[in-house]
Amino acid sequence: MFFISLFLILILGVFCSFLFEKIRIPSLIGYLLIGIVIGPYCLNLIDNGILDISSELGEIALIFILIRAGLSLNLKDLKRIGRPAVLMCFVPAILEMVAVGLIAPLFFDISYLDAFILGSVLGAVSPAVVVPKMLEMIEKGQGVKKGIPQLIIAGSSLDDVAMIVIFTALTTVATGGSLGVMTFIDVPLSIILGIGAGVAIGLLLSWLFKKIHIRDSVKVMIICGFAFGLYGLEVLLEGIVGFSGLLASMTIGITILAKNAPLAERLSSKYSKLWLVADIMLFVLVGASVDLNYFFSNLGLGILLIVIVLVFRSAGVYLSLIGTNLNKNEKLFTVISYIPKATVQAAIGAIPMAMGIPGGELILSIAVISILFTSPLGALGMDLTVNKLIK
Repeated sequence: MFFISLFLILILGVFCSFLFEKIRIPSLIGYLLIGIVIGPYCLNLIDNGILDISSELGEIALIFILIRAGLSLNLKDLKRIGRPAVLMCFVPAILEMVAVGLIAPLFFDISYLDAFILGSVLGAVSPAVVVPKMLEMIEKGQGVKKGIPQLIIAGSSLDDVAMIVIFTALTTVATGGSLGVMTFIDVPLSIILGIGAGVAIGLLLSWLFKKIHIRDSVKVMIICGFAFGLYGLEVLLEGIVGFSGLLASMTIGITILAKNAPLAERLSSKYSKLWLVADIMLFVLVGASVDLNYFFSNLGLGILLIVIVLVFRSAGVYLSLIGTNLNKNEKLFTVISYIPKATVQAAIGAIPMAMGIPGGELILSIAVISILFTSPLGALGMDLTVNKLIK
């Protein structure tokens, strides 16, 4: 049954990807729907052995996401764009997270701590939906002189990191950790140590790849090996000292790009191919984890919550763009491109439930609702408005 399940997941996923791309809807929506249909709450065609490791697969997907983001995040672009790029990395996400944390307990039977965990899940924009659209704009020269696609790529990559770091801190508290002075010290410490480890390993690998001829596919495996090791180190150091293995993984990619841009471009292409299988597995298994009765009972209020907090997110985008040379049409397009949620929500949405956090099932349901609602809305919104709003 294990291999039959893999057959169904991958074959149906490939078919769904082809079909949904034809109708210009993100294929990840199809993957989620496949997971719901063949999952234990519907046809029950997925082996329990695969479902049991779904949270681990989500963590592996997170590592892939951040390595790819690092390999495509040029710090020179970030520096050239300046203050707006930095603000876009955290202001919209933080405003949305706080809005969810304060409003969700009014709609659902959920504690404020669990509501802020939900906010950290929902706060990240989806590079999987946004980045391909921005690269297409760059190829056509749309908005490039004002740095609009570069700004959105940088922001959509780094706001994922900000939300993942906050999510990790909040779930640690929710599972028995104490919220004291050390908790707040550990957050910046984990960022500093994570960046330091990532830079050191990135420099080492850049030197190694320059001195020794290694095939790009082997380089991908070496980087993955170090990234998995760093994430394992984070787990080992938990409770001793703050350390972000995920941030270190992303910094490895950033460092390699800074030292050898052509190599980073080739490796990013390799990761894109590797990601195809991980993408299908991740979203199908997230769909399979959703209890349909619970999902539909929270669907209406879930959509209402998402619509309300998107207003706060949009306000955060406008605040980040104050003082820039973008006109009102360009600012509106930036707001639209910050709507889609997908990959991070799929990767971490099920983790609170796996941890036994009381609001875990609700967090997963709202995460899936946010993907189904915002991904097509944002993707279609960008497609329909880019030629009208951006020169």
